[in-house]
Amino acid sequence: MNPTRDCGRRIEDLSDYLDTGRSADAEHIEHCPQCQARLAGLRSLQAAARDLLDDDVASAAAEPSGWLEGMLANLRLETRAGRSIPLAGAPSEQLSESEGAVIALVRTVGDSLGGVLIGRCRMDGDVTVSGAPVEVNVNVSARYGFPLPSLAAELRAAVMAELLVQTELNVAAINVAFTDMRAPIAEPGHGDGGEL
Repeated sequence: MNPTRDCGRRIEDLSDYLDTGRSADAEHIEHCPQCQARLAGLRSLQAAARDLLDDDVASAAAEPSGWLEGMLANLRLETRAGRSIPLAGAPSEQLSESEGAVIALVRTVGDSLGGVLIGRCRMDGDVTVSGAPVEVNVNVSARYGFPLPSLAAELRAAVMAELLVQTELNVAAINVAFTDMRAPIAEPGHGDGGEL
């Protein structure tokens, strides 16, 4: 076998072999230097993943009120209907939308922007009174590498545009607070799980 040529075995097949110990190609895998090198890389990757998982479990146990738990608690609160926001309609109609639906709308807008992950979202003001001023307060986790002032301005503009179309709220302000920073997205070929 020429060691400079690829033997043609896929990394997925080698991963299956590592997990199960069986393969129709077991004879080749056991004697191929390329396959053995890739298996060694896969073993190292599995060990590193186990270590990271153990660290995450240990830190989650040490911090019972971690970021994820806080976000899940906020989601539970925000998915409730909340207050009823009146909408204009004929005198015989009583149209409204729920506060939870508006908060879900704000989340959808945030999800559509790069670099933004909406944490907590709340509306301050009496949304039950038509025309009353309302402030939308949004906590954001930003991806490292995005300039925060322009990211906040983009989020404010996108949320305001959507609220003007989808609601009749008198939005006095959209307040953005950056509460967390996430790691940058790995560039292709730099730790993205490429070939070993």
